Amino acid sequence: MEKQKVIIVGASHGGHQSALELLDKYDNVDVTIYEAGDFVSFMSCGMQLYLEDKATAKDDVRNFAPADLEAKGGRIFNNHQVTKINADKKTVIVKDVLTDQEEEVSYDKLILSSGVTPQTLPVPGNDLENIYLMRGYDWAGKIKSALNNPAIKNVAVIGAGNIGIEAVEVFANAGRNVTLLDMIDKPMGNYVNDELADLVAAELEKHHVTQVLGAKIEAFEGDGKVTAIKTDKGQVDTDLVIVAAGVKPNTKWLEGTVDLTDRGFIQTDAYLRTNLPDVYAIGDAILPWSIPGQAHMPVALATTARREAMYLASHLFESKPSRPFKGVVGSSAFGVFDLHGASAGLNTFSAGRIGKKIATSLYEDSKRPAYVPEKDNAKVYASLTFDPDSHQILGGAVLSSDDITAQTNVLSLAIEHKLSLEDLAEADFFFQPGYDRQWSLLNLAAQHALGWARF
Repeated sequence: MEKQKVIIVGASHGGHQSALELLDKYDNVDVTIYEAGDFVSFMSCGMQLYLEDKATAKDDVRNFAPADLEAKGGRIFNNHQVTKINADKKTVIVKDVLTDQEEEVSYDKLILSSGVTPQTLPVPGNDLENIYLMRGYDWAGKIKSALNNPAIKNVAVIGAGNIGIEAVEVFANAGRNVTLLDMIDKPMGNYVNDELADLVAAELEKHHVTQVLGAKIEAFEGDGKVTAIKTDKGQVDTDLVIVAAGVKPNTKWLEGTVDLTDRGFIQTDAYLRTNLPDVYAIGDAILPWSIPGQAHMPVALATTARREAMYLASHLFESKPSRPFKGVVGSSAFGVFDLHGASAGLNTFSAGRIGKKIATSLYEDSKRPAYVPEKDNAKVYASLTFDPDSHQILGGAVLSSDDITAQTNVLSLAIEHKLSLEDLAEADFFFQPGYDRQWSLLNLAAQHALGWARF
């Protein structure tokens, strides 16, 4: 039997997982990945570990090496950019970015995992030197050099989300004067509810990070090299700018061929199919189905892309897929100096974007029983987001100086299976005073949200 030719565009999480799943599940597949970049495939989520010398080497901060895929029978071509889809002929045009030579390659199935590119700020002076992006292999090397340059004393980080906070922590721990800027009014405000965002702000202040929030960036200033950022709240002097102001889908090349949303995301149906026959899309360039939101939403996470890839590989060759992709919750962890946090599902910000009616509750306690001394008994916080009528759990987050982030995996499972506050309030979790309280933190958080008497 002739092998089915599968072409995958992009070698990051979704592309990598798709290739692995296909090669493991089927004998009659010919799998090829085309990756526009030179390095395969850098994990930007591991950049902080590399910058802080907590990784074995820069080249090790990757999902896989080409040889790993080739050992399973797949092929990967780096520095090869897919520039066009000819759906009527079932071919793609592939350009070697080093030689500019093009070739036309046929496919039976085409998987788009083209990902995203970091946002730049369209303001005057954005082409000045020492304005860096917190994403990708090449930028990681440049940031590392800046980190080791004693002449760089003042650092400005634009973007108060997870990636921006990582950059803040790296440079603050290295003894630099750090200023955090964003148009939102609370750090991590897009990830957690306000009460936890306020705790993040206090932690940044404790570590002497200047916060300029709710600010509009008007221009970068300097003569050849950036020396200041002009905002509507005043000027911020700086020797280096790290931009971590979000991402945009890498889909410009698909315009007029594949149906896109008004923000450039690839439109897919319930089976991750595009409008073109035998052309599918996964990863950060699509809007996956949100289980708690019951809507298509941006959930730019490696875990999302890999779940989509696993589903797609299982159903790629079915004439009619046996089931739709069930969707994702969206869970992630973060660190802010001495605090460890994690979130899952919806929060006030994300629910507001889709017009979802929610209620929230914050529970604060000690991690262990009251007879455990304070030095061994950290404060813990659990925030819950839920439907005010049905009490269905729609989101949540935890935060503490102790690492309790795994609690969010429990929340994620509760959200995925549409449990209620009552379910969580009575759930059977273990108790051992060396680890937790007589009722688990999530039991207590749900009981608190329901207004039950405090234990």
